[in-house]
Amino acid sequence: MSATAIMDRPEILQVLFHPRTTARTPLPPESTDIDIATGDGVRIGCRLHGRNRQAPVILFFHGNGEVVADYDDVGPAYRQVGLNFLVTDYRGYGWSSGTPTSSTLLSDAHILYRELRQWLSDNGFRGDLFLMGRSLGSACAIELAATNDDEISGLIIESGFAETLPLARTLGIDLEALGVREEDTFNNVAKITRVTSPTFILHGQQDHLIPIWQAEKLMAASPARTKELQIIPGADHNSMMAVGGIHYFQAIRGFIDKVTGRSEDWRDRRRRMKEQQHKG
Repeated sequence: MSATAIMDRPEILQVLFHPRTTARTPLPPESTDIDIATGDGVRIGCRLHGRNRQAPVILFFHGNGEVVADYDDVGPAYRQVGLNFLVTDYRGYGWSSGTPTSSTLLSDAHILYRELRQWLSDNGFRGDLFLMGRSLGSACAIELAATNDDEISGLIIESGFAETLPLARTLGIDLEALGVREEDTFNNVAKITRVTSPTFILHGQQDHLIPIWQAEKLMAASPARTKELQIIPGADHNSMMAVGGIHYFQAIRGFIDKVTGRSEDWRDRRRRMKEQQHKG
């Protein structure tokens, strides 16, 4: 039985998950849909933005009230800084089937990681793979990083949490009163102690849902030799990209360049390419 199965109670699930079902939306330019079967009759929708087979790939797990299609306007911004951006839904979200639970969130994440990694390989994508999770999605990203530390190039956490019990109290449910211990939850702070891959943590200064201390606790627990915590001034839980603007994407690209040894600034590369095109 999954360690998080104790949280598969209706009163807990209705707080943790806010699924939205949507029809499959039209594909944006330079994007591809990938549907993954979980083995129990459920299919989960994913969308890859970008077709540069040599560029790094970010495998992204979103927040509890979002769906894949919400990132159709975000994918081009990642492509603009030279990254492939692969977003996955959860059961019951978007055009995916099934019903989300705490235990299947993590077991599905393992299937998605394995199957999407194979799909990328089969389709000629050779770039470094980075795991990224936002808010609830940080549980998936940290879980996968902890169990696949030797395979990934890095971990990126946006608005993530170290401890589940304080987050649940903020959301209006006292897990301790229901007999749930931190080790029965996603327990991100314990899992990140097994992640030695380069780690980049982004957090909003004004995040009152998941306060900065949660990010600081993840940072302190991380044993990664290369790690960074970047606070975005003025940003709350849901406005990181809006407040950060292009600097948000540049910061992520800068971290990836540092990790992969591509220290040359991507803007310099683009500028030289344009100069060569003009000369031609």
